[in-house]
Amino acid sequence: LRLHHSGRYHCTGRVVAEWRESEQVTVTVHRVPLSGVSLSAQPPGGQVTLGDSLVLSCTVAVGTGPLSFSWHERHSWAPLGSCPLPGAAPCWGNDSGQYRCRVSDGDREAESDPMNVTVL
Repeated sequence: LRLHHSGRYHCTGRVVAEWRESEQVTVTVHRVPLSGVSLSAQPPGGQVTLGDSLVLSCTVAVGTGPLSFSWHERHSWAPLGSCPLPGAAPCWGNDSGQYRCRVSDGDREAESDPMNVTVL
């Protein structure tokens, strides 16, 4: 089921030689709340040499899509970048610090625990 399947439903059937219709029922489809947002790094551990690439991956254990992902540095909610699909995004800048991801389902948001990134 998708959210747009919410509505009123009934069935129609033939009983002996006569068509009959059931009472209508209301079906409401709800989103599954976001949970289990986690951030991982490649290379593992979040340590990278200046000039090399670091890829941050954000995953969600439970949630109803479509989901959007954004990456944030330190204590700022100004996004470093965003992606409409789950996956990886490059780490922006050469600063060591804490990075985290935020996931939105359009109604609610959840965030990962911060990850320490060290640029050597």
